[in-house]
Amino acid sequence: MEDLVVENLFSGNRELQIQGATELSKLSSKQRHRLAERGIISSLVSMLQSQDYEAIEASLLALLGLAFGSERFVSCLLLSNVHYFSSSICRIQRIPVANSILVLSRNKIRIVKAGVIPVLLDLFQCQSEELIELTIAAMLILSSCTANKLVIASSGTIQLLVEILNLLNADANNISSFSMQARVDAIATLQNLSTCHQIIPSIASSGVIYSLLQLIHCSEKSSELTEKAMALLESIVSSSENSIQETASTGGAIRILVEAVEEGSPQSKEHAVGILLHICQSCRDKYRGLILMEGVMPGLLQLSVDGTWRAKSMARELLLLLRDCSNYASTSKQSKHEHMEQIMQAIDADGEKVTGTTLRLVEEMITKLST
Repeated sequence: MEDLVVENLFSGNRELQIQGATELSKLSSKQRHRLAERGIISSLVSMLQSQDYEAIEASLLALLGLAFGSERFVSCLLLSNVHYFSSSICRIQRIPVANSILVLSRNKIRIVKAGVIPVLLDLFQCQSEELIELTIAAMLILSSCTANKLVIASSGTIQLLVEILNLLNADANNISSFSMQARVDAIATLQNLSTCHQIIPSIASSGVIYSLLQLIHCSEKSSELTEKAMALLESIVSSSENSIQETASTGGAIRILVEAVEEGSPQSKEHAVGILLHICQSCRDKYRGLILMEGVMPGLLQLSVDGTWRAKSMARELLLLLRDCSNYASTSKQSKHEHMEQIMQAIDADGEKVTGTTLRLVEEMITKLST
């Protein structure tokens, strides 16, 4: 079977190449790895340039199979955005985890070295939404390999992904537009690239901050899409002072972040409070009042009680920054109970409207912190 697949892929015949690519996806991981070492990747990349929808689709799925796993798991990838080769998958296929990761990383590197990135960028311009979504998924998988990140980032991929996000934002109410998964995959690709510190400035200067804020504003705050967007935005904001200023100065940004603190998933709340903390730390005098004016206190107090471990820590730190005091550095010597009493006294003195709900949350927080 392996020899037949190789023969078909190098035959130059359209039907035989499609058949070879389809059969390749059905082979075991070991068989696919052996075929990758025999140079079939170059033939699959050539098929992507054929202007033939069926050949392109077969080639993309075959490449995804080489880079990620079997056809079964490629299908799972497209449905659920699983972009890491997890240990559970390795157990199902009975392959040692370390060996599997090494093999897949080698294949991802081989695919990129075969010149696939410029070809994928061309596919972004095609008229088929299905192929574009499949192309985004391929870029997501390839970007998870550290060795590929700089090559992908320097190719113009970042700007194209941002343009796609802007297009998706503009067509948010169009039922014939791209799937939600395409949006998640595009953001996840940028998130993969952002783990390389050399690339973050390029991402930050691409205009993606505004795009992410628009997307968060228009999406359900508890959705996976918002969670991915928040994670990327926090990575960008934490990278530079310019990114903090651009985020804070975007119209409605602080309100959007406060809404996420109140309505988001646990992870979205964590990222949102992290961004607000960065903003307040960058210039407390400038942003403290703006954050308080958006009614952050109820959500922030609740988060400091029942958020994730990291969210609790950042919420409490932001609460201390929102106090009107000059001895912030000395507060670590005070008790948690005293912290919360002083926070509320300071806010009340500033004229901040303290509702019954807020007082109840403070009492609950003090009770939990004191136990």
